Amino acid sequence: MVSLQYSLLPHRSVIGIAGPDRVEFLQGLISNDTTKVGPGQAIWAALLTPQGRFLNDMFVVEDGSGTFLMETERDRAPALARKLKMYTLRSKVTVEDRSAAMEVAVVFGPDAGRILPVAGATAFVDPRLPELGVRVLAPVGQTAALLGLTEAPVTDYEAMRLRLGVPDGSRDLPVEKALLLESGFDELHGVDWKKGCYMGQELTARTKYRGLIKRRLFPVRIEGPLPASGAPVHRDGKEVGEIRSGQGDRALAMLQIDAANGALTADGATLFPERPAWMQIPDPKQV
Repeated sequence: MVSLQYSLLPHRSVIGIAGPDRVEFLQGLISNDTTKVGPGQAIWAALLTPQGRFLNDMFVVEDGSGTFLMETERDRAPALARKLKMYTLRSKVTVEDRSAAMEVAVVFGPDAGRILPVAGATAFVDPRLPELGVRVLAPVGQTAALLGLTEAPVTDYEAMRLRLGVPDGSRDLPVEKALLLESGFDELHGVDWKKGCYMGQELTARTKYRGLIKRRLFPVRIEGPLPASGAPVHRDGKEVGEIRSGQGDRALAMLQIDAANGALTADGATLFPERPAWMQIPDPKQV
């Protein structure tokens, strides 16, 4: 059996949300259903602007004490914690930025779920795709001892994420610009269509039911130098998208759907878009 390995994700950190109203409090704010959260059972979700544009992505899981742990981008966690505190109003909820106290890791490899449970940490199978492994939220400096696995460079995990075409925070989802359904949140289980209202819900629902998606975030294979993030992508001299995050010979690119076949160019490189198995693109004749 192939052994598992783990990578620390230094660009991710944790916010704690406690109190008897924590479920209802988050339910009115984020795109997924917080009633589905439990110990070892996580959701992936986003906080949106009132106009339905991306602000933050997060995993939400419950630890053993009944507190929600929100894993999100480290650099933007303090601002997110302040925003959540502003929204608490009279809710019986406390919000605590745990960036200094907790670290985030991912265990990956065949059947990574067999590592569960992880004593001394909060761990869960990535709810987007099982191939993405198990996320681990642990006290700072303790991940290696708790897991007892070989540490791999984060570039190994990044290569897998890019190959699968899965976005990672604001480097793939421009703040106050990105739409969830252009970025895979529907197929990757980041939106619950049966829950009640949440901030930005109206535009998200309208986009889905009117079939308004003309662009999607695609994984691309690169021949040549890695284009810079934000570099325009062209086809036959016409701009058809832009590069987002990338590494080596792989990147994600936001592309017009009708241009995501055949060779494209960006920054002197040739790009070959790929359609991951999880991605669903409706036939335009049926929309």
